[in-house]
Amino acid sequence: MTVLGAAQSAGIFIPTLCNHEKLKPFGGCRLCMVEAEAGGRTSLVSACKYPVQQDLVVRTRSGQIDNIRKVLTEQLLAFAPDSEVLLELAREYQADKDRFAKEPSFCILCGLCVRYCAEVKQRHGVGFIDRGASREIGFIPEIAATECWDCKECFPLCPTSALQAAFVLVKSLTPSPS
Repeated sequence: MTVLGAAQSAGIFIPTLCNHEKLKPFGGCRLCMVEAEAGGRTSLVSACKYPVQQDLVVRTRSGQIDNIRKVLTEQLLAFAPDSEVLLELAREYQADKDRFAKEPSFCILCGLCVRYCAEVKQRHGVGFIDRGASREIGFIPEIAATECWDCKECFPLCPTSALQAAFVLVKSLTPSPS
């Protein structure tokens, strides 16, 4: 069991945007960062990936953790300034939604859609394109044209609702399946 899973089982809230119970841990959003103390050493770890162990002490809130979440939220808001989930996190961590210049792609690269399509549906109709600062999520037209039209199960997973807009755009550019 991971620290995030244990916390959720105990009713302790740890924010996350890239975690889903049907998917393997990803650790992409880093909002689930916690302080884990084991054997006299304290480390910052992603709760969604860090395994629970004997004598582990975990701090889910501290000045350092709250500041990390604040800055991450501010960065994500630059990409998805209207995301209700991010605006709620901004209120919780007193994040400045205008701290970083807006680069509204509306996608925060949480990977939920990509991973759901690959791991659960095993269709690979949506995927990561490019790397680093150029990384994007896009529908693979040849697959999306036949697989995504009636599925759309990944849409509700998107914390920014951008996936729906991207799909409508791809749909308008791709011939309908016969």
